[in-house]
Amino acid sequence: MNIQNLVRMANQIGQYFETLPDRDQAVSDIATHLALFWEPRMRKQLILHVEQSHDSGLKQIVLESLRLHKLALGSLKNTQEISPAKA
Repeated sequence: MNIQNLVRMANQIGQYFETLPDRDQAVSDIATHLALFWEPRMRKQLILHVEQSHDSGLKQIVLESLRLHKLALGSLKNTQEISPAKA
């Protein structure tokens, strides 16, 4: 999938969850959303983009979520949820 589409979609998800009053919960919810609704190859492509780009184009909250939950997002199947214990 085109990386710019993935960045755009991830930023839209981040924009939605950014409105939550609890930032930690928002960061966790972004990762959970990606784990539940994105294919593993989409998640891996986005993580690789972040690792290889100086300016990924992602919102700060999305970057934070990817960095905190990178290992879980890289190995989860779509049916698993991210919890603080797994992060």
